Amino acid sequence: MPMTPEDIDKLARKRAGAKLGWYTHAAVFVVVNLGLFGMSRYGFGNRPWSVYPLLGWGVGLALHGISVFLLGTGSGLRERMVQQERERIQRERGQR
Repeated sequence: MPMTPEDIDKLARKRAGAKLGWYTHAAVFVVVNLGLFGMSRYGFGNRPWSVYPLLGWGVGLALHGISVFLLGTGSGLRERMVQQERERIQRERGQR
């Protein structure tokens, strides 16, 4: 089923929005963690406690990036998986 120009525009906007959301997330991550590092190093105590939020949030940022750039609509992987499922459903329906 071919996509209409409106469908293409809607999908392109969705993909661009997902990528922009990740870039915003990454920018906030950097700014906040620099602030936490500064507080950890020069403000509150001698131990480098800022590494813990950095690691936790870093995992979340990495997972967000994977969902946007590898598994999301930004790559062909999702489209290929959807196509495989369509074909599997069609085979199942054809056999019954």
